[in-house]
Amino acid sequence: MEPIAQLKKSVMEVSGMREEDFALSLPYWHHKTYKKGEFYNEYRNVCKHLGFILSGVFRIYRFDDRTSTERNMLFFTANQFMSPYKSFLNQQACEYYTEAMSVADIYYIHYDHLQYLYQTSPAWERFGRLYAEAALNTVMTNTEGFLFKTAEERYREMLDIHPDIFDAVPLYHIASYLGIEGPSLSRIRKRLKA
Repeated sequence: MEPIAQLKKSVMEVSGMREEDFALSLPYWHHKTYKKGEFYNEYRNVCKHLGFILSGVFRIYRFDDRTSTERNMLFFTANQFMSPYKSFLNQQACEYYTEAMSVADIYYIHYDHLQYLYQTSPAWERFGRLYAEAALNTVMTNTEGFLFKTAEERYREMLDIHPDIFDAVPLYHIASYLGIEGPSLSRIRKRLKA
């Protein structure tokens, strides 16, 4: 599938948008390839772009000064829209880093162009609302997972959302995302394979 067709399919699936509405956005999407370790957005920078991942994996994390560790919050994989939500939606400085965990290809659109589409097209405004709702749902699901689910349940959910994540992300990053230590993750993986 052509990359722009991949993007169009996802936009249309998310919002029910028609092809002619999607076509309004074509001048505003740009392609970029990220190297492993390259930042999509850095700490204290305002996120100005909404990304759509064609291939690869990104993570959002924060460095914890107290423990000198990185804490992974979210992963994004192919066919997902990506941004550090709070920074992008509110256009305020980001408290996190967004980093490519592998070589990755994305399309991205500038915040201002997206706002223009929202103002001129009801279909794009609907897309924006649905994107914001999905972002809220993702954050709430993660929060509830930490409060009410076991690490094994969170691990299974992560695999449902990102089935190929082990191909690109070291286990210590996955353990950090789950809020557990490496040996606990190893026990969970072993138990589920048995």
